Amino acid sequence: MIQAMNQTSKIPALLCGFAFAIAASAGATDLPDPDGKSSDMSKPVKVFILMGQSNMVGFGKVDGDKDGSLQHAVTQEKLYPFLVDEAGNWTERLDVRNVRVMVDRGGGMRVFNNEWMTIKGRTIGPEIGIGHHVGHVLDEPVLILKSCIGNRSLGWDLLPPDSASFEFTGTDPKTKQETTWVYASYKQSPMKWPKGSEPEPIDWYAGKQYDDDVANAKKVLDDLGTYYPGASEYEVAGFFWWQGDKDRYDDGHASRYEKNLVNLIAALRRDFNAPKAKFVCATLGQTSKENASGNEKLILDAMLAVDGGSGKYPEFKGSVATVYTHPLSMGSSSNAHYGGNAKTYMNVGLAMGEAMAGMLKAN
Repeated sequence: MIQAMNQTSKIPALLCGFAFAIAASAGATDLPDPDGKSSDMSKPVKVFILMGQSNMVGFGKVDGDKDGSLQHAVTQEKLYPFLVDEAGNWTERLDVRNVRVMVDRGGGMRVFNNEWMTIKGRTIGPEIGIGHHVGHVLDEPVLILKSCIGNRSLGWDLLPPDSASFEFTGTDPKTKQETTWVYASYKQSPMKWPKGSEPEPIDWYAGKQYDDDVANAKKVLDDLGTYYPGASEYEVAGFFWWQGDKDRYDDGHASRYEKNLVNLIAALRRDFNAPKAKFVCATLGQTSKENASGNEKLILDAMLAVDGGSGKYPEFKGSVATVYTHPLSMGSSSNAHYGGNAKTYMNVGLAMGEAMAGMLKAN
């Protein structure tokens, strides 16, 4: 598991397995400025796919002279120095491509980003920190490919293939009566229904968002040269997952989060023909180990359990890491997008990127 230390600490050596301690601020990392050089295009592109919900999409404010904006963090707090050059302009990595796609209202694919890694637009997500760390450790060309949308749960919208139906007994929020619910398996509809009743399908099914996000990522890879100029070959080397907010509002989904997360890792590796791809998961920033309770504790415990260093899933040793983000968060909560504080998004992205880099270097 990846755990933050205080903001002035340096990154210590490998502790055990893939457990690192990560400095909570990029001001404590040793990332150099981009060197302005392209990668060796004779090598296949290393692809890293980012999925989740709104905080993976990214709500960190870029502009502004107040604490919380990326501009303030860089110019006033002198954090993340690798993001700006000597003239004060945003740097650009010519070895890392940044692509973001999302399903549009008509069901097609909308492209939001398709450029070299730099600061562009009004908001950022964790992709910036991820891209700088992974780009620094790899000699191959790197594609950061984000395919996701907000307000989606792992237990319903993003339910991975082969996820079975299950029953959960809890209080019906409408009737206040104890009810046993049947939860949908992959491609079933609706999300849940009272046991013994006949389900009435709606215009959505369990796993629809998973299918859409995976399909859009594959569209990008099928047209690789459009998204990484000069590239013709690729390898899916890793996945990044930052999600969990919506699942905490449903007791059944929270109770099933660990099983669904294990299924997700397997499904992504299978669907992208990447059985050895690394997987990095980030926890919800407001949820602490010391004070977590209820559904938030269930989700936190589930995320920590899949970390390869936990020992619960020996097959994940060296290939799955969880970043504990509570010490990295600058306040607020996942459902409020951490108040738009860009430092939260940078800190989480850097920790996720370093976790991935550690696994890549070890192998």
